[in-house]
Amino acid sequence: MPDMSASASLAMTHLVPFAAEVDEDKVTPGVLGFIVFAVMALAVWALMKSMNKQMGRIDFKEAPDPEKSPDAAKEAARGAAKGSAQE
Repeated sequence: MPDMSASASLAMTHLVPFAAEVDEDKVTPGVLGFIVFAVMALAVWALMKSMNKQMGRIDFKEAPDPEKSPDAAKEAARGAAKGSAQE
């Protein structure tokens, strides 16, 4: 099996001229930064879509205020009794 350290050092000597062209005062995220950002954006989009679907499934019916009308208190009590009977 060939010596891997020799081929690694040979590859590094070929890459050194490319590294000299990079401005050390300039920092850019590069392709990897874009890919990470795009994956995070897609994950947030998928989570928001899922949350929107789950929120749509919620059947929220507000109980009437018993202080406003006496009939509302009776209906609220009847609804609570009916809800507990179904469980």
